Amino acid sequence: MVTLYLTSRQVLSKRISIHQFVSFFISKMNYLTLQLLNSEELEILKKQLNEEELFWEDGKQTAGKQAAEGKNNLQLKRDSDLSKKFSGLIKKKILSNDLIKSFALPKKVHGTIFSKYMSGMKYGSHIDNAYMSSGRADLSFTISLNCKENYQGGELSIESFNSIKKFKLNAGEIIIYPSTFLHSVEEVIAGERLVFIGWIESYVKSIEEREYLFDLDAAAKSLLIKYGRSEEIDLIFKSYSNLLRRLGD
Repeated sequence: MVTLYLTSRQVLSKRISIHQFVSFFISKMNYLTLQLLNSEELEILKKQLNEEELFWEDGKQTAGKQAAEGKNNLQLKRDSDLSKKFSGLIKKKILSNDLIKSFALPKKVHGTIFSKYMSGMKYGSHIDNAYMSSGRADLSFTISLNCKENYQGGELSIESFNSIKKFKLNAGEIIIYPSTFLHSVEEVIAGERLVFIGWIESYVKSIEEREYLFDLDAAAKSLLIKYGRSEEIDLIFKSYSNLLRRLGD
C-alpha cells in the first residue's frame, strides 16, 4: 500500500524520510492516493458540471456486457465540449505529477469519464477490460470532485486476493490502483457522488516490476537529497534507467 499526501516540494525537502514514500514489498494491495486538484480547480469544475444544459447519459453505454448488468450511474458525454476541455486539463495534471510518474510510469492517460451517482445508484463488482479502443488498461484511477461529506455510501471497494479495502476520497484526491483487481462502487444512500475516472497505460505492464522500479527510484532520490550526488548514487540511477529500458514497452 502506498498512501501519499505529499506535494512535489515536500518530496524534495530533507524533512521527508524515505519510509514516508517508498512502498517496499506489497503482497496484498498496491495503490497510490494523493491530493491532485486544489480547491480553486474543484470550484471551477463543479460550477461547470452543475450547468442544467449538460447531457448526462446512462453509464451502461461505456461498460462491457458483463459489467453493464451491475452498472447504475450517469456519465457526461465524452464528446461534449466541457468533457473534452476539462479531461485534457486533468490529464495534464496527472502526467506532470512526479509521484504519479514514478509510481505508474504512465505512457498515456485514456478513456476518461465524468461520472455521478445519485441516491440508489451503484456499480457492482467488475473487472475493467484489458484493452479499450483508447488503449491498454494497466492502472485504473478515480478522482473525487466533491466532498465525501456530501453523500452517504458510495465507497470504492477494491478486492485483493483475500481482502476488500474501501475508500471514500476527499475532494480533489486521486486513487490509482491496478486494473487487474475486482472493484465496485457501493450504493449511494443519500446525496450525490461526483468523480472523474479513467485508465493509465503504463510503460511497464507488470505490477511487481513497476513496484521494484518505484522503490528503486524513491530510494535513489532520497539518498540524493540526504547525501548529495555521488558515484554510488549515479550507479543506482544508471541501474534504474537501464531496468526501465529493459522492462518497458
